[in-house]
Amino acid sequence: MIFLHFALKQAVWVVLSEDGVDFYKKKTDSSPKGMIPLKGATLSSPCQDFVKRTLVFKITTEKKQDHFFQASHVEERELWVKDIKRAITCLAGGKKFARKSTRRSIRLPETVNLAALYTEMKNQDDGVKELKLEQQNRVFNHCFTGATVVDWLISKEKARNRPEALMLATGLMNEGFLQPAGDLSKEGAESGEQAAFLDDTKALYYFADSGFFCEGYSSDEDVLLKEEFRGNIIKQGCLVKQGHRRKNWKVRKFILRDDPAYIHYYDPAKADDPLGSIHLRGAVVTAVDYVPDAKKKDIDGNLFEIITADETHYFLQAATDQERREWIKAVQMVSKSGK
Repeated sequence: MIFLHFALKQAVWVVLSEDGVDFYKKKTDSSPKGMIPLKGATLSSPCQDFVKRTLVFKITTEKKQDHFFQASHVEERELWVKDIKRAITCLAGGKKFARKSTRRSIRLPETVNLAALYTEMKNQDDGVKELKLEQQNRVFNHCFTGATVVDWLISKEKARNRPEALMLATGLMNEGFLQPAGDLSKEGAESGEQAAFLDDTKALYYFADSGFFCEGYSSDEDVLLKEEFRGNIIKQGCLVKQGHRRKNWKVRKFILRDDPAYIHYYDPAKADDPLGSIHLRGAVVTAVDYVPDAKKKDIDGNLFEIITADETHYFLQAATDQERREWIKAVQMVSKSGK
């Protein structure tokens, strides 16, 4: 997984092993750039050392060395934090860390297809309804309660009773299909070795690939998000982007939305305000091998270009060829279907 490492000031490929966190310059590298030992380490998340930087977590080694990482989105950070904490706990107890099978740990039948169940649950006509809910001086958009999920599973005969429905919902959350939104649901998710879904009207959750966002109360109507931010999130992650003025290449976090069709890019080491946006309606995206005005030392393959309807050119670089294909496919779909 790609993270931004603050000490190196660059994006790195991170791998969690039994006793440490290895980080590589690129996914295809055969040997790591460095390794952070987890025995005796502590993890802080969210990290309070950087008030204006979001999605940051800190690993402090037994020798009191601090390592700061920043994820590209909340779900990514929370999944990694959970696994790293478990690895640290296992090392402290003299056990071998390994990700547990969701099915075995909650006794989920092998015949259950969680991906298919998630697709049914997201059906706009007959699935779980996404709502705007208010709680603790915050407004949660595109979310629903844990009790709503359990009710839906029973009403659609996916489960015979609430304990069975709760088991399915826990499986969906453990596999990343459902995410905790509020404080109560997040506490439940961190309550044990395996995430616990809450059958509660006050526990809030959201679909992993939805347009979920949270905002505080405000009497200022101008605080409402712009229309371009209201689309469902189709894809997000880090890419390297060529600047328009200086033609230099920098790591940016990208979030692709479908309706309206926009891709926003951010500085992953700073606040959540975007540096810019690209309107994708009618845009053309293609893989390229050459970028005008680019020096050879600045680029290393996996390039693609977005040309907007007003003929503005954007050059981007993915970490691998597979990621480049995935981004091109996602942008092509949004450019044809979005507003």
